[in-house]
Amino acid sequence: MIGMNFLAFLILLVISIVVSAIMHYGFKYHVRPGFDSFISKVIFGWIGAWLGSPVLGHWFGALAYENVYIIPAILGCLAVLILLVDMTLTFKCVEEKAKAKSE
Repeated sequence: MIGMNFLAFLILLVISIVVSAIMHYGFKYHVRPGFDSFISKVIFGWIGAWLGSPVLGHWFGALAYENVYIIPAILGCLAVLILLVDMTLTFKCVEEKAKAKSE
C-alpha cells in the first residue's frame, strides 16, 4: 500500500474525515474543541485507516478498492483515534496530578 494511487488516497481520506467528524462533533470525543483538533484527528485517522487492512486483515473483498478494504480501514481509523485521545487525556491527567503533588 506504499505506492497507492490517488483514488485509494481519497477513499482513506474520506473514511478518516467521516470517522473524525462523528467522533469530534457527534460524540464530542476530543482533548480540546476546535477545528485544529479536528484536523489532527483527520491526519492520524488517515494513518489508522491506511494501517487498517495490513494489520486487521482483508475482509469483504466486495467492499475493497485495490488494497483498501473498507471495514478494516474504518476500524483502524477508529482504533487510532480512540488511542490518541485516551493517551493524551491520560498524560494530561498524570501531569496535573504530579503538578498538584509538587505544590
